[in-house]
Amino acid sequence: MAEGLMKKFYGHRAYVQSAGVKHELEIDGFAVSVCAELGVELERHRVRSFDEMEQWGDDLTGFDLIVALSPASQRRALDMTRTFHIDVEYWPIIDPTGLGETRDAKLASYRQARDQIVTRMQDRFGPPTEA
Repeated sequence: MAEGLMKKFYGHRAYVQSAGVKHELEIDGFAVSVCAELGVELERHRVRSFDEMEQWGDDLTGFDLIVALSPASQRRALDMTRTFHIDVEYWPIIDPTGLGETRDAKLASYRQARDQIVTRMQDRFGPPTEA
């Protein structure tokens, strides 16, 4: 969600690449749905893990900032960047994946996570520069 929202709100102002602690084969359908409500298309998004970034030889020195959305990703980011000058920020965003018994309750949890990300982005980077 964060990568799609960042690209939607700030366009090419910054290079954005999302990565997670775990490798999931598909983007979560609930994330796709709640982002679509804001005009953010995630259907073709490819989920990557930190391990894949390392295996593919991604150069972390090209990044100025890593935003971690979970304690596990914060630990992994700090470990991966301990020899680089890259800022790591932790944004405590709820993990909606196990929340809610019904579809509506699950969507509400995903909306809450999405809205937390949007608020943090705007606090950190200012108002959206793109429509």
